[in-house]
Amino acid sequence: MSIIKLKEVNSTNLYAKEHLSELADKTVIIADRQTNGRGRFDRVWVDLGGDNLFMSIVLKPSDKFLNVYPNLTQYLSVVVCKVLEHYGLQPNIKWPNDVLIKGKKISGILSETVTQGNNLKGIVLGLGVNLNSDNETLSSIKDKEATALNIELSRDIDKDEFTEKLTSEFFRFYDEFLRKGFVFVRDEYLKRACFLESEISVRVFNDVKSGFVKSINDDGELVLENDKKEFVLTMGDIL
Repeated sequence: MSIIKLKEVNSTNLYAKEHLSELADKTVIIADRQTNGRGRFDRVWVDLGGDNLFMSIVLKPSDKFLNVYPNLTQYLSVVVCKVLEHYGLQPNIKWPNDVLIKGKKISGILSETVTQGNNLKGIVLGLGVNLNSDNETLSSIKDKEATALNIELSRDIDKDEFTEKLTSEFFRFYDEFLRKGFVFVRDEYLKRACFLESEISVRVFNDVKSGFVKSINDDGELVLENDKKEFVLTMGDIL
């Protein structure tokens, strides 16, 4: 693993994609400021300042795309939860990969795949974690309630220390996860999930699907039941 630290960048994911050919496998890119950070479904990720974590991990596990790669975001959500638990918190996961504290978002994840023809050039796994902020600044996030680690713990958070814990935990079982797939973390994921056995609505692009959550299957997909019929969602945003 190698680490690149940047003072300011449009986004760590964009930087990683633009420099992908020259970046080695398992390169971690960290920026103090992001001017154009993005989340899932092209949402803006609000820059809360340099004491927060804006990070991308460059992964080049193979030349071909494998079915396990989309589940890397769910693996990372479990990793983030484990690190937050080291700080004494009880985080939850909102499918597929948002991490919450007491129902408020503290971390978002975005995976982007770069291909050339049929060849996989690399995966860029982006992560934002609110480490140090205040309620006034967090109120600028309009689409959902958010929190930060310092608010939950009533003390400042050392970003370098948090980052070291997170990258160590990520790479600790990364290779085993690639071999075994989502089933490797399924139990860890489910015990932190906050949407099981409930009626929910999920936005999938311009459509909304509603139903009772039956389970998360072995591929990390959401299984809903509506009118005694089951259907499976591979992506979406729980409303």
